[in-house]
Amino acid sequence: MEPVTVAAALGFLLLAWAGSAAGDEAREAAAVQGLLRRLLGPGRAADFSVSVERSLAAESGLDTYRLSGGGAAGAPVRVAGSTGVAAAAGLYRYLRDFCGCHVAWSSSQLRLPQPLPAVPEELTEATPNRYRYYQNVCTHSYSFVWWDWARWEREIDWMALNGINLALAWGGQEAIWQRVYLALGLTQAEVDEYFTGPAFLAWSRMGNLHSWGGPLPRSWHLKQLYLQHRILDRMRSFGMTPVLPAFAGHVPKAITRVFPQINVTQMGSWGHFNCSYSCTFLLAPRDPMFPVIGSLFLRELTKEFGTDHIYGADTFNEMQPLSSEPSYLAAATTAVFEAMTAVDSDAVWLLQAWLFQHQPEFWGPAQVGAVLEAIPAGRFLVLDLFAETQPVYVRTASFRGQPFIWCMLHNFGGNHGLFGTLEAVNRGPAAARLFPNSSMVGTGIAPEGIGQNEVVYALMAELGWRKDPVADLGAWVSNFARRRYGGPHQAAEAAWRLLLRSVYNCSGEACSGHNRSPLVKRPSLQMNTTVWYNRSDVFEAWRLLLTAAPTLAASPAFRYDLLDVTRQAAQELVSLYYEEVRTAYNNKELVHVLRAGGLLVYELLPELDMALASDSRFLLGSWLEEARMAAVSEAEARFFEQNSRYQLTLWGPVGNILDYANKQLAGLVASYYAPRWQLFVGKLVESLVQGVPFKQRQFEETVFQLEQGFVLSSQRYPSQPQGDTVDLAKRLFLKYYPRWAAGSL
Repeated sequence: MEPVTVAAALGFLLLAWAGSAAGDEAREAAAVQGLLRRLLGPGRAADFSVSVERSLAAESGLDTYRLSGGGAAGAPVRVAGSTGVAAAAGLYRYLRDFCGCHVAWSSSQLRLPQPLPAVPEELTEATPNRYRYYQNVCTHSYSFVWWDWARWEREIDWMALNGINLALAWGGQEAIWQRVYLALGLTQAEVDEYFTGPAFLAWSRMGNLHSWGGPLPRSWHLKQLYLQHRILDRMRSFGMTPVLPAFAGHVPKAITRVFPQINVTQMGSWGHFNCSYSCTFLLAPRDPMFPVIGSLFLRELTKEFGTDHIYGADTFNEMQPLSSEPSYLAAATTAVFEAMTAVDSDAVWLLQAWLFQHQPEFWGPAQVGAVLEAIPAGRFLVLDLFAETQPVYVRTASFRGQPFIWCMLHNFGGNHGLFGTLEAVNRGPAAARLFPNSSMVGTGIAPEGIGQNEVVYALMAELGWRKDPVADLGAWVSNFARRRYGGPHQAAEAAWRLLLRSVYNCSGEACSGHNRSPLVKRPSLQMNTTVWYNRSDVFEAWRLLLTAAPTLAASPAFRYDLLDVTRQAAQELVSLYYEEVRTAYNNKELVHVLRAGGLLVYELLPELDMALASDSRFLLGSWLEEARMAAVSEAEARFFEQNSRYQLTLWGPVGNILDYANKQLAGLVASYYAPRWQLFVGKLVESLVQGVPFKQRQFEETVFQLEQGFVLSSQRYPSQPQGDTVDLAKRLFLKYYPRWAAGSL
């Protein structure tokens, strides 16, 4: 696309934003003041003066904040922003850089000096791009699924403080679809049969699955409608743009009963599911019912929730289209867009570019061009979802000039495990802006699951307001540790620099935030234990954090990080013990199998479980209780809990996407991972004693019964922490670190 066309495409989005510029400045300022009171309490919130002034962005059209004041006793810190989000981002910039504060999912450090530090000179900062995007369709299932309003309120506050101004708001859509399908003539039973259970709705929404884990209770629809209204109201009060869903073409099989002549095609299977739960039906783009269903849904949706004119839809997420002919792909794209514009003439389509990245052998230049050029320039807003590792903009001529957002995906499945590509993340957005004829309009944070590796998200959020990369990541991560713990500590900062150069410095296209450690995988003799970093850096960081414990143990963030690094060290030890077991078995050394396997199964894993039990954020009981609390009856609570157990482990009825969403939680280690390892080591011993080969297939048949038993179990787990994190981490360290250092595990 020529530069002038790129400019026109970007201009459409800026014009769309300008139309909302006359919004309620007072309302947005009030939203930020409310955030301040929740964050700091009414007393300290009174030390700040917040205003929203559209004129701050009059020249650039980009979100801008201005900081001034503070210092003298009684002098308020003045925070002004062109939007509520800009003001909130400016507030956090002041708290972070002037007061040394830190806000994160796990805990926040908000000790403010008195009086508040002065802003030496009036500080004005504008974001380099229009958008700071947040979420992945999968985040709603891996992290948000059981949330109540209190938890959503904290998340939206976090979004505002980190400058997020564009985010998915996909809750409640099944209630709208239910209305549409019933109006079209489907029965309630047919609608119920179509939807997946709550923990799997993300893949129902993208057309990958149907029915699995369902049906949805009536109470679910009511609660999600209520939550969606509150979420939208709060997001809009900050000046954020919520992205609503649109019709992508997927329909229930039952639609063919009501309309026998309708032209639908059954797609292929997905995720190792058979057609009982996948092989969804796709409506032909030129079928006359396509615009009818699409416009019915969007009209009902916007009637219920209003609109901000940006809609998400994914027709071919991880599913190969029926034809590679550009004419078919263009028609499929046009049908989705025209169903949007039939209801909203200003509609912009937010498209996850994961399809281009996931199947590059299918999506050649002609196929990509057929999609991207099927609708007018500027009417797509493309998410380059995995740009930190496998950017798509570089092989699609900046998405043929369609506006795109450079996104960091980072995490798959909501796994625990220290991981990051911080060097690539730091350089990526600036490089994308400098790409020839770049159509980049923003940065994005798009993990499948949240609540882990908070340093990665802190950097990415900060980059949304930076024109250039951070000059010195080592200094940046040291400052991160100081803010997080409330003050400097040489050993803690040194630990973070070691983590930066090791676990957080993955590079290359193979880097993926999906934990494949033997700890959380079904055991076999073929497991890969290689890592991209030197394990000694993890063990040394562990030692350094324990050195800092006498000074920093009062910090909740420090205790969380100490446990997280202890967990990572235990994960490394599992790999090392596994290697010893495998080598001993291959050498037919029974005594060594018994020794290494016994230490792994009967000592290390129980000790890891005990350490994890010391923190509520690492409890299976807390995880399952969140699901149960979303229910309105005991039967519903059991149903939701089973949905959650399936997602954590088997994912499907027969382990279809086994351990994809693995977590390291107290209770899960003891009741799921450890018994698998016990069975595996026992089968190896049995093999050596009897002089017969170890049979992996037979083991998998046996271990599946154990895995399924965990999913179907009604055992309750503690939801309150037990034990002291520092003491338990130290106990593990004193037992295993000397053995590792001596090379004699």
